[in-house]
Amino acid sequence: MLSNEITAVAGSDKKRKRIGRGRGSGHGKTSGRGHKGCGSRSGGSVALLYEGGSMPLFRKLPKRGFNNANFARKYEVVNISELERVFDEGTTVSVAEMAKAGLVRSVKSKVKILGDGELTKKLSVTAQKFSRSAEAKISGCGGSVKVVA
Repeated sequence: MLSNEITAVAGSDKKRKRIGRGRGSGHGKTSGRGHKGCGSRSGGSVALLYEGGSMPLFRKLPKRGFNNANFARKYEVVNISELERVFDEGTTVSVAEMAKAGLVRSVKSKVKILGDGELTKKLSVTAQKFSRSAEAKISGCGGSVKVVA
């Protein structure tokens, strides 16, 4: 057997479908898209679970089971730059103070302080969470960080 006599396994080298190349190709005229409607147009596609305008099955069925979204801890984010802008030198910044200044929605909010921006003032900050960079910037200016449970 010579190397030029070796053939590929039958059917492994399939030719691609050439669309819109005349009737003889079997994919001429409408190019396999049928006549009219959404599927025939460019950019036209039906949403994955669309059922022709009737109420989809997943909306008819009751929702059951555990959902962690109800129990997820949601923190409001405050950046160092906002603390710099709003508060004066030597201020004790708590969640209540941030709520009063309009940085967080309410006194009951859980707050995480992030280190975006620069801090030049000495502040004593109390919050539920701090990023490492925020903690470093606050203590670097001579301020203090207090984590509240």
